[in-house]
Amino acid sequence: MKNKKLIAIAAVIVIVISGAVYYVYDGLTGNHVEIESVIAQSPPESTAEESGEIDGESTTTEPETQGTADAGEAAEVDGEWNISSESKVYFSVTTSRDTVNYALDKVTGTWNLNSKDAAETKAEAMVEVTSMDSGNSQRDKHISEAAYLDTTQFPTAAFTANSFTGLPSEWKTDEVYNISMTGDLTVKGITKEVAFTGQAAYVQGLLKLEANTVVTFDDFGMTNPHTVVMDTENNLTVELRLSLSK
Repeated sequence: MKNKKLIAIAAVIVIVISGAVYYVYDGLTGNHVEIESVIAQSPPESTAEESGEIDGESTTTEPETQGTADAGEAAEVDGEWNISSESKVYFSVTTSRDTVNYALDKVTGTWNLNSKDAAETKAEAMVEVTSMDSGNSQRDKHISEAAYLDTTQFPTAAFTANSFTGLPSEWKTDEVYNISMTGDLTVKGITKEVAFTGQAAYVQGLLKLEANTVVTFDDFGMTNPHTVVMDTENNLTVELRLSLSK
């Protein structure tokens, strides 16, 4: 009987220790940040109930209005737009455990739009790399070290867009446009030309931009954080989620 009690106690201890180990492991290696969208997704297709046909009877109701009242109307977007405080930049690292997202929420910059001449459209942005947050401060501190982002010596990263494709000659409220922009991305004091692809829209008086590009650790002189127990892909995805106002 005594042996059975000892075995039961030992089993409980093993379960508690295993749970604690998993909790620590998940905290260090799992993803805790979701990438937030700034451009509303298209509403789902209507069902039979929404279209007013149930068992052959008409039950039509007015659909909810999406966007603003003047959806589809021409919008005046030319001029300088400033990145708002709610904007974020993300970068994602994929390991054998998970894809881990890092959010950077201190973003500043401008977008000068010329709808009649895309060659005259320019944009620049700067982000404080020290604002990154993956939901685990120990992991953030590790990635801030000299072998990786070296935030002590290089606390900011920057992007300057030099050319755009897909920009409309006439913007319309709530219309979503597929665009791309090519320019110089500077991280850790190293500049590389990259192309961001994504979408832009004019919504409720604001310009919204979602775009991404893929770079590598090698591109910016960083060590791949590979460990004995966990592989890490060499690619990093950089995501822009920007809201701009005049």
